[in-house]
Order: sequence, then structure tokens, then C-alpha cells
Amino acid sequence: MINCPKIKDIKNKQVLVRVDFNVPLKLVAGKAGNKNAVWRVADSDRISSALETINFLLDNQAKVVLISHLGRADGKKNHDLSLLPVAKFLKNNLDLPVEFVNDCVGADVAEKARNLRSGQALLLENLRFYPGEEKNDPHFTKQLLKDSAAEIYINEAFSASHRAHASTVGLAKRLPSFAGFNLQREVELFSKALNDIKRPLVVVMGGAKISDKVATMQNLARLADVVLVGGGIANAMLRAGGIETHRSFIGADEEKEQEEIGKILQTAKDILGEHALERVLFENVGKDRKNLPLPKIVLPIDVLAGKDSEAKESEQVALLSDVLDTDNDRDIKYLDIGPETIRLYRYILQGAKTIVWNGPMGVFENPVFARGSREVARAIARASQDGAISLVGGGESNSVINRAGLYNQFTHVSSAGGAALEFLSGEKLPGIEVLEK
Repeated sequence: MINCPKIKDIKNKQVLVRVDFNVPLKLVAGKAGNKNAVWRVADSDRISSALETINFLLDNQAKVVLISHLGRADGKKNHDLSLLPVAKFLKNNLDLPVEFVNDCVGADVAEKARNLRSGQALLLENLRFYPGEEKNDPHFTKQLLKDSAAEIYINEAFSASHRAHASTVGLAKRLPSFAGFNLQREVELFSKALNDIKRPLVVVMGGAKISDKVATMQNLARLADVVLVGGGIANAMLRAGGIETHRSFIGADEEKEQEEIGKILQTAKDILGEHALERVLFENVGKDRKNLPLPKIVLPIDVLAGKDSEAKESEQVALLSDVLDTDNDRDIKYLDIGPETIRLYRYILQGAKTIVWNGPMGVFENPVFARGSREVARAIARASQDGAISLVGGGESNSVINRAGLYNQFTHVSSAGGAALEFLSGEKLPGIEVLEK
């Protein structure tokens, strides 16, 4: 539990709440990049995680100012990354008394904040429209404070707390600060799992880019008994190990980013090299009790491949140790783990006592390449039913779970991806540290 006082004395107070409304949007009219484009919320999980805190504040007659980022705006205004669709969702789908302000600082924000009444809320525009947010610029922080008329700060964005930004660190240093209910719950659950690890600990790591998860993967690999790898991360590691990957995505565009490709492959080699000599005698606890000697980092032994992510059919490719990487690339990409890998991963997960999962095993949005992610989700759910602790993080993993109808079958499902991984790997999260101080 975060060493931070419980939320109190909020009646008639102006409360600035950092939420994470970085949700997927769906284009329903017009064209992307056009000011007339109409977007809607496609997945509301992150919105739902903040509702307990928001409703508590409104019910207790606080004046609530909600702030968030959406996407990677790089310090520039972008109609496609506006939080207006989120404001409409809050008002129309959840009946919350929320008014949208099309900026996060400035005269219009100051006027609406000044006129805000108890039991009402404002949602300010995307914080990342200003470069000062990601730079944790003290001038931007002061402007946010001044224009929002904030008296109290609450962090209800665990999934953004691994970033030392103005809205997660700068504000918390300048106001009486509290942790939101969901943030406290996330920290408590992850801390409990870390402080008393039930072994074997199996980490399942997927997703597109190894570069997004380098430090956390290195730390978790040291902590874990076994690491099961899929997605673009597996492609990078296979290629780094000399296995043919043809035209598979490994984290960057092959033709345009050769320097980046080199860095990715070196990163993969470093991680594999650190654990190359480690072997695990993994003992399955099922009826047919067997000891299975494994490398600590387990890569796919077969994959499903297609011409691209929109392919209507797939082919199975066996990945044997003598399939060396050559210049004779076929026009195929590895887009999911294959049936033999599914069987192997399922066997390992059956014997796990603690499971941490982040990232899909392939291009799960296409039904042709969805089976690997779905079967891994089912295997983790079964292990949970048998008593294993299962911690799932990240929006894509959550989508896999929802599509498989398994949402309530895990110990904890977090909307946080990078933040959850960093916390579990022992990293200090700036947004949490500042609350504790």
C-alpha cells in the first residue's frame, strides 16, 4: 500500500485528478487528419478503472478537474488525438456531469475552472499537446496549477506513473497529494506478488517491440524461472540467435531504419547471452508428472506465417536450430506462434505458481493469427483456477482476454502495461515515489 493519507476534506475543494484516458479510438466518420473526422471510444477499460475515484469525489461535492494524455502528440495539437470523444463517452454513456474544455491551459480553462460548482467536473484537453508535459517543465506545471485553480492533487493513473512528467510528478510536488483508489489497489496487489513470490514464476512477454520493454525484460528475466516469448519480440530474438525470420517485423522498418534494426538485434543478443547458460528443470504438476529441461528464455519452436497482417490464410513454419538466417528471404512474415509452441507454452503454464503476462503472441486482431494469444490466455486462466497468481497488464493483453470471454478468470488484470512491468521488475515509478514522499 502506498504510504499516503486517505482522500479526505474534499467538499467544495478544487481537486485536480490525473487519470489515464489514453484509450483506443475508432474513426466513425470523415478521414483521419481532417478536422471534421469523428472519433469514438473503442475500449473503455482505462476509463472504468478511474470511475470509483471520480464518483467518490463527485458524490462528496468536490469540484473535479480531470487531466490526461492521449497517444503521442509530440507537443503539437492534433485533432485525431483530442479527448473530446472521451468527454462524450463520460457524459452520454456514464451520465457523468462532465464538461469538456478544448485546451488544458489558458484563459478558457481558467474561466471554466473558476466557475466550476461542487459535484461537477471538467475534462481538459490532451496534456501532450504541450511539450512541457513530457519535459516536466516547471513553467507548464505552474500554468496547469494556476489555470485549474487546483487545491488538491490525486493520481489515478498508475499506467502513466512510470513517466516523470508534469502531470505525474510536477503537480504532486506542489499540492497536497493523494493516490486514487485504483492506483492504491494496483500497487498493493503487485507489491504482494513481489514480496512473496510463489515459484515457479513464469513471465509471458509478447508485443511488437523489444525496444519498448528492454529494461523490464532484463529485470524480469533475472527474477523469473522461465520467460515465454512471442510476437515481434520473439522475431527479434530468433533472428538475433541466427534463426531465419524472412520478412518478419522485429521492431522497426527494415528498409528505412537499418541503424535501429542493428540496435534491436544487439539488445536481443544481450538478453539471450545473459541467460544462455541457464537451464531450468521445469516440473509439471499434472497427472503425467514429467521433468522438462528448458532454457530460461523459451522461444517459439514453430510459427504461423502470412504475407502480411491482413492475410486470409496462414502456413506453419517449423523453427529448427539448423534453419540459419540467410539472404534468401521469402515474402512471408511470422504473425503468430504455431501449434507446437502453443502445446509447449501450455505445458509450462500448467505448472506455474505465479504468472506475469504482457503482450499478445501475434497479430491477434486478425482471426487467422489469433489462436496463439487466445490459447495462452486460456492456459493462464486455467492455472489461475488451479491456484496460481496471475497478473496481466497492457491494453492489448486486455483485448485478448475480453475477446476470449475470460476477463474475470485472473488474479488481477491491469490496464497498465509499461508501468506494471517496471513495477514488477523492481523499478521505482516516479509518479508513485513522489506520492510516498
